[in-house]
Amino acid sequence: MRLSARNRLTGTVSDVRRGDTIANVVVDVGGQRLVASITVEAVDELGLTAGREVTAVIKASDVMIGVED
Repeated sequence: MRLSARNRLTGTVSDVRRGDTIANVVVDVGGQRLVASITVEAVDELGLTAGREVTAVIKASDVMIGVED
């Protein structure tokens, strides 16, 4: 897969939580949990199930950072 995006994280699907139209795909990236909300149709087309290796491509116009009070 060749993409122009530079924010790519490789990990393993640990869970797929399906709703009626949207699914939350939980990806383990080096011990960190990343959740992507995608359509159920995309989950089926990509064959996403627990244990599948995936690449998360992140495109965001804003990044928020928080600190403890």
